Amino acid sequence: MIIRLGERELATKFGTYKEVLYYDGQRESIAIVMGDVADGEKVLCRIHSNCISAHVFNSVECDCREQMEASQLLIEKEGRGVIIWLDQEGKGNGHLALIQSAPFKSAGNSQAIAYQKAGFQADPRSYGAAASILNDLKIRTIVLLANGSGKVEGLKKESIVIAGTIKLSG
Repeated sequence: MIIRLGERELATKFGTYKEVLYYDGQRESIAIVMGDVADGEKVLCRIHSNCISAHVFNSVECDCREQMEASQLLIEKEGRGVIIWLDQEGKGNGHLALIQSAPFKSAGNSQAIAYQKAGFQADPRSYGAAASILNDLKIRTIVLLANGSGKVEGLKKESIVIAGTIKLSG
């Protein structure tokens, strides 16, 4: 169960969005929405996990910030879309996993393998909150803005209809 706590207008360098704050009893999630998405088909959608390193510290070790910007640019051009921010740092493992997996990542492993070598799951993220938010916004189908297939599978498990995907360049 997810509840809508509040909303406001949010001006960004990629246009004005409606920011909607949600809470599931444990974590907050945020949707930023551009244009009319209610009853929408093929709505551009980015599901974005928290990344302190990139968004707060401007780390160049990942492309999270660039993926967020690419998503906002595509949505701005389309004039309609949604970005859902989930509090799932380190692909759901937390920031400690990111720190402890750094030596394995530096040794040439993918981030998923680095997490596993550090004793964490490759990607334990859940997309239930994102699915609830999409349902609350009355979005019928999405075009997912993502580089991997994990989000597609995760959202399909939550009964979200994905009409297509667009790979993001960082």
